[in-house]
Amino acid sequence: MTTTRFAPSPTGALHLGHAYSALFAAARGDRFLLRLEDIDTTRCRPEYAAWITEDLAWLGLRWEEPVRVQTEHAAGHRAALRQLSPFLYPCFCTRADIAAAGGAPQGPSGAVYPGTCRGLPAAERERRIAAGHPHAWRLDVARALDGLPPLTFIDRARGRLRCDPMAHGDVVLARKDAGLSYHLCVVCDDAAQGVDLVTRGEDLLPATDIHRLLQARLGLPEPAYEHHPLLLGPDGKRLAKRDGAPALRDMRAAGMTAEAVIAALPPFSPRA
Repeated sequence: MTTTRFAPSPTGALHLGHAYSALFAAARGDRFLLRLEDIDTTRCRPEYAAWITEDLAWLGLRWEEPVRVQTEHAAGHRAALRQLSPFLYPCFCTRADIAAAGGAPQGPSGAVYPGTCRGLPAAERERRIAAGHPHAWRLDVARALDGLPPLTFIDRARGRLRCDPMAHGDVVLARKDAGLSYHLCVVCDDAAQGVDLVTRGEDLLPATDIHRLLQARLGLPEPAYEHHPLLLGPDGKRLAKRDGAPALRDMRAAGMTAEAVIAALPPFSPRA
C-alpha cells in the first residue's frame, strides 16, 4: 500500500499548480494524506488553511483525518535537531554579511554559504550566544557525510540518482528568531506519517540531496520520490502565489466547475 501526501503552506490561496500537485499525489497513492506546512508563522494564517481544505474538497479529493499541522509537532522536530547536534554549528552571519562576502559559488538553490562561522573557536561561539547575538544553526555537511556510504534515491520518473549534498553548502536547519527549517521538518513529518512515496514539483528535486542526508543521520526510512513537471504561466515562469497566479477559490466564485479545472490540467502519465 503506497502512502502519498500533499503538503502545502497556508500562506495564500491555492492555484492551478497546487491543484495539479495534489491530484498527482492522490493518483499515485493508495493512502492520500494532507499536511499543512505552517512553520512560516509570519505568513501562514488560519483562513488560508480553511481555503486549502475547501478547494481540495471541491476538486473531489478526500484524505485521512486528522490533517497533520506542522507546528503542532514542533517537539518532535526539535528532538531531531538535538539528535543532529554533533553536526551543527551556530552561524552569526546576516544575509547582508553573506552577500558582502562575495564570490560564493552557486549551488542548486542559489549562493552557497562560504562557511564563515564553521571554524569559530568554541569559546567564541559560546561568548556570542551568551551575549544574545542572533544566530542560525547550520548543518556541517562534510562532517555529516563522513562515514556514510554514497547516498542515492529513486525518482520514479528518472531512476536511481546519486546525491550531492556538498553542492548545497552548509544549509540552515534552525534560526533563533524563525524556528526550524523546511528541510528538517519535512523529513521528520514524512517519516512520522509513513509516507513512502514523496510526490512534488521538480523544483524540489535538488532538495532531495539534503533530505537523504538528514534521513541517513536521523535513522529515518528512505521513501521513493516522483518529481513532476511544473505548470507554467503564459510568461514561461512557473505558477506562483507571489506572481498572482489565478486562485482556485476565484475560479469557483466565477462559476467554474471542478471538472473544467481538472480538464484544463496536463494529463498524468500512467501510474508507476
